[in-house]
Amino acid sequence: MAVLFLSFTDWQLGETAFRITGLENYLTLFSDELFLRSMRNTAFYIVMTVPTTLIFGLVGAMLILQSGAMRKLYQTIYFLPFMGTAVAMLIVWEFVLHPTIGVWGMIAQWFNLDPVNLLRNEHTALPILALISIWQNVGFAIVLFMAGLSGIPEEMYEAGALDGADGVFSKFSLITWPLISHVTFFVFILLTVHSFQIFESVAVLTKGGPNDATEVLTYTMYKEGFDYFRTNIASAITVVFLTGVGALVLIKAAWLEKKVHYQ
Repeated sequence: MAVLFLSFTDWQLGETAFRITGLENYLTLFSDELFLRSMRNTAFYIVMTVPTTLIFGLVGAMLILQSGAMRKLYQTIYFLPFMGTAVAMLIVWEFVLHPTIGVWGMIAQWFNLDPVNLLRNEHTALPILALISIWQNVGFAIVLFMAGLSGIPEEMYEAGALDGADGVFSKFSLITWPLISHVTFFVFILLTVHSFQIFESVAVLTKGGPNDATEVLTYTMYKEGFDYFRTNIASAITVVFLTGVGALVLIKAAWLEKKVHYQ
């Protein structure tokens, strides 16, 4: 509530007085090109990460379930990036992507390519952050999908085979996909909320650059509040951010309530 109140004032960190400004902070935000770009970058990041992680997670879960005795090992390997410390992993990624002393630099030399600094190129920086997010979160998606896939009775596939659904595609489209649609929606919402909250990778690797190419809502919020001390603007951004996340949470809650009601 304090953040909501401050978003309607002109108070800045360190000041002892303030005045009510109404919607002035929000009008300032939505006329500011940097804020609008941070919203676009956040949306683009979500579009890049969520569907890809979802697909890789589902395919990975189906493959691991068929891997027999190696199932637990593969599951652990894929889940490790999600369990690791974010900052430590990002520092490793910074080394890997270094154009001269990193793995990317060596690969570029092998293929006689120009070792461009991918994190300092405005066309590649955000996709690289998306790639790191996919690598980190695909194990989480795999675990959730494995739980859903494990709940499908084998009798369903046997009955489907008797009705002609004996191919890989027909089994997936007629049996697997309908029975895990609820898990898919659940994973989709969780991944979207997580992608909406992107901060560590931007703060550690790009600082919103180059040329604001990786400026996202959470990092803009941080800069306004703790670099520029414009608490009123940071509060308005926080309200916009929480509104988006809250809407996703409400959608998930309504869906869960509907599932419980029908069960």
